[in-house]
Amino acid sequence: MTAEAKYRDIVREIALDQYGYITTKQAAEAGVPAVELPKLAARGGLENVAYGLYRLTDGPAGRFVQFAEALMRAGDESYLHGDSVLALFGLADVNPRRIRVAVRRRTRPKLPPFIELTLVKDRVDTTVYEGLRSQRLADAILECRGRIERSRLLDATEEARKEGLMATKEWRQVRKELRS
Repeated sequence: MTAEAKYRDIVREIALDQYGYITTKQAAEAGVPAVELPKLAARGGLENVAYGLYRLTDGPAGRFVQFAEALMRAGDESYLHGDSVLALFGLADVNPRRIRVAVRRRTRPKLPPFIELTLVKDRVDTTVYEGLRSQRLADAILECRGRIERSRLLDATEEARKEGLMATKEWRQVRKELRS
């Protein structure tokens, strides 16, 4: 096996776990020199999406791919928040034009129009849904107050509870806060 084939296999394995995306940093941490990614892209099977971000040309498709791209473009400590978390699960009948990504420090990546960054200074509890770092669903629902009708948020809360996305304690707290 040639070094190129070995590098391609390593890159592919990492990217498939992340909806087809890999960063130059992740590749380097796995032993693939950063200079190899542009070479692999030039030979096909990998495309350069943004500075330091690549995607398999035959990577997985589906509704989570754009969420993954938004997070990968925003950086290591970014996470989905607000109505984007609800959209991830198809709750509250939301379909935002932009994926909202929170970042903890100022960042200036060149972003496509479907991504909106928000600087969050306070420490926020995050979790991982479908392999994507996100604000906790209960907190996301409460953050949407004032932007989404209360009845839709209450319906989203009920649906989330039925689907096992929210613990009973969280469910009760969210319902209480939405009704007050």
